[in-house]
Amino acid sequence: MAKGKLIVLTGPSGVGKGTLLRSLLRRHPELYLSTSVTTRKPRSGEVDGREYYFASRLEFERMVANNQLLEWAEFAGNYYGTPRQPVEEQIRQGKWVVLEIELQGARQIRETFPDALRIFILPPSMLELEHRLRHRASESEDAILRRLEQAKTEVNAAHEFDLRVVNDDLEAALERIEAALFLPREPLAVPQTLAV
Repeated sequence: MAKGKLIVLTGPSGVGKGTLLRSLLRRHPELYLSTSVTTRKPRSGEVDGREYYFASRLEFERMVANNQLLEWAEFAGNYYGTPRQPVEEQIRQGKWVVLEIELQGARQIRETFPDALRIFILPPSMLELEHRLRHRASESEDAILRRLEQAKTEVNAAHEFDLRVVNDDLEAALERIEAALFLPREPLAVPQTLAV
C-alpha cells in the first residue's frame, strides 16, 4: 500500500491559498482535502461541510476538550481546527491529505506530524495583500486591519516552512507546489572513502 502523507498549506488571509488549492485539487483529484471546522459565520455561497464545518464556540471547545482536533487556533476572533479522525483515517489508507490552516495550527502539526511537508504561501507585497482583502468585500474595516496586522507576524514566520512560494503568478506558484509534491528528488551523494 502507498504511504500516506500530510501536506500543510499556510499563509496570510487573502494570499490566495484557496485559489491555489482548488487548482491543485482539480489537477490532482487523488489528493484528499481535509475540511476544517470553524466558529466564524459562513460567507456568501459557503456550504456547511464543504468549505468548512460551521460550529458554535461551545461545540468547538467541546471538540478541543475531547482531543478531537489535530490542531486548532484562534484567528481574527474565531476558532479554526482540523478534525483528527478523518485525517488519520485517510493517511492510514495511503492517501495524501492536504490541510489549509493558519500559522498557529501549522506549528502544532510540526510537533504531531514532523514528516509533513509544510508550504508557506507569500503575497507579492503587503500592499497587494491589502488590496486582495479589501477586494473580497466580505469583512468589516476592523476585521481587515486585524488580518493585515496578523499577516505581518505570519510572513515573518515563513522561514519555518519547508517551501516558500510567492503567489504573484498563479500558474507559476502552482507549478512550484506540484514540483515539491510530485517530482522525484535526487538522492544525496554518499561520499566514498578511498582505500589505503
